[in-house]
Amino acid sequence: MSRKKNEINETPEEMKNEIPAEEEKETEPKEAVAEEVQDPVKQALDEANAKAAEYLALAQRVQADFENFRRRNESVRADAYADGRKDVAAMMLPVLDNLERAVDAAAGSTDEALKNGVEMVLKQMTDAYGKMEVKPINRLGEKFDPNLENAILQGTEDEGEPGTVCQVLQKGYMIGDKVLRHAMVKVVPE
Repeated sequence: MSRKKNEINETPEEMKNEIPAEEEKETEPKEAVAEEVQDPVKQALDEANAKAAEYLALAQRVQADFENFRRRNESVRADAYADGRKDVAAMMLPVLDNLERAVDAAAGSTDEALKNGVEMVLKQMTDAYGKMEVKPINRLGEKFDPNLENAILQGTEDEGEPGTVCQVLQKGYMIGDKVLRHAMVKVVPE
C-alpha cells in the first residue's frame, strides 16, 4: 500500500521519467527486433545495389567490346574487299594486254567488223579498269624509278637522256597508290 501512496504523490513529470520495469523489458526487444529487421533488409538492398552496379559495368564492357568488334570487322571487310579487287585486276591484266595486241593486229585487217568489235571490247575493259581506279604507268622519257618499273634492257646513249626510260616493253599498272604490275622497260645507262 505504501507504494500506491507514493505513486499517487508523484507528479506527472516524475511518472513520465519513470518507466515501469515491465515496459523497459518490452521496449528493448522491440527496438532490437526492429533493428534486426531493418538490418537484413538494408543488407539485402545493399547487395542488390552492388549486383546492379556489377551488371551495369558488365553490360557497358560488353557493349564497348561489341563496338570495337564492329569497327574492327568493318576494317577487315574493307581490306578484304580492296585485296580482292586488287587480285582480280592483276589477274585480268594479261587479258587487257592481249586485247591491245589484238587491236594492233586488226589494224592491218580488211575486216572492219572484227576491228570494231575488238576495239569495243578493249574500250569496255579500260572503262572497267577506270572505275576500279586502275591506271597505266606511262613513264616513257622520264627518269627511271625502280618502285614503278623493272629495267630489263639497256639502251644506247643516242636513245635518250642517261638514266631515263627509252622504251616500254610491257605496260605497268597501279591501283590507287599501289603497284599492280611493274612496267618492263628499256633504260638508257648513266
